[in-house]
Amino acid sequence: MDFNVKKLASGAGVFFTRAVQFTEEKLGQAEKTELDPHLENLISRADSTKNWTEKILRQTEVLLQPNPMDHTGARIEEFIYDKLDKKLPSRTTNPELLGQYMLEAANDFGPGTPYGSTLITVGEYQKRLGGAERELLQTSAATFLTPLRNFLEGDWRTISKERRLMENRRLDLDICKARLKKAKQAEAKAAAAPDFQETRPRNYVLSASASALLSEEVDKAEHDLRVAQTEFDRQAEVTRLLLEGISSTHLNHLRCLQDFAEAQATYYAQCHHYMQDLQRELHKCANAASVPQPPAAACPDPVSSAFLSGPSSPGATVSSLSSQMPSTLAMEQTQLPVTGTRKAKVLYDYDAHDSSELSLLADELITVYTVPGMDPDWLIGERGNQKGKVPVTYLELLS
Repeated sequence: MDFNVKKLASGAGVFFTRAVQFTEEKLGQAEKTELDPHLENLISRADSTKNWTEKILRQTEVLLQPNPMDHTGARIEEFIYDKLDKKLPSRTTNPELLGQYMLEAANDFGPGTPYGSTLITVGEYQKRLGGAERELLQTSAATFLTPLRNFLEGDWRTISKERRLMENRRLDLDICKARLKKAKQAEAKAAAAPDFQETRPRNYVLSASASALLSEEVDKAEHDLRVAQTEFDRQAEVTRLLLEGISSTHLNHLRCLQDFAEAQATYYAQCHHYMQDLQRELHKCANAASVPQPPAAACPDPVSSAFLSGPSSPGATVSSLSSQMPSTLAMEQTQLPVTGTRKAKVLYDYDAHDSSELSLLADELITVYTVPGMDPDWLIGERGNQKGKVPVTYLELLS
């Protein structure tokens, strides 16, 4: 194992120096380089996006899986299957389990009895409700929960890493500023000392030598400051580009939110349709057995007539709801395709997540273009014979 003691000690020294500088800034004992107002606004907006995305994701998971134990077990099972690179099997929903119990009870009590036949009818519809719920869970996970989770576990981690690097570069810059200030103060103090040229020639020689060393120290501090300023500016620019990508994240989450609402509309339409059918079946059974039952038509109907059109009502409902979406929302989703190809410079490294994507290396030039209907956050990139999707936020488009 390559164990470099000097490198380890140097790293520890840098960490300690940054910690001291940071503590002095908090106590108001050291000057702090202020960030650009635009960058500060981007950071604040990104923090709000991260915090609210976490809350929305957590509460949506609770909504779809109300039982905390079931939710924990589902997350653990999902994590295990993801690590094993296997498809997660479909989970039995609570209505499906209830329906199964009702069918088994009917077989025990006798399917031909009034109670047994009613258990069969209700049990079958409970299983249909459970199937609709399972479809809602699967659709919501794919179109809403997964994109939000990918942002928190992917893009946000990259942003956080670059922000930490920028903060370290800023601390280094302030350390260099403080070091230069001290060196200049020492040089000025030495220049103001009494001249020993006539009375003490030897002391004068020593003073001149010390003045030369102080001048060299000032020159070195100025050089270190220029280097630190360059590194800070470069890192601040990288961080700014990443933070500006939050706008694309909002557009992506907007589309996911619309898909989630449509999935819910479909689910509730199916549930209403199944329950109306169940009421009719129970009403028929009640009339056949001459048991007085309130007519199904007497039950309050809180849902509009758009859901009462038979088996096709769920799809019709979704279309109806989609047509009522604000036109401004649809306009935000519309992206004009870029015609032709353009050159783009890669800002930083990117590792492809699957075979449809193209890995990138910082500072290389690639050819990019888009195709109609493609996600506006991505472009098709080409490098020689290699081709694949690349994220827009990792590129600088050249004219």
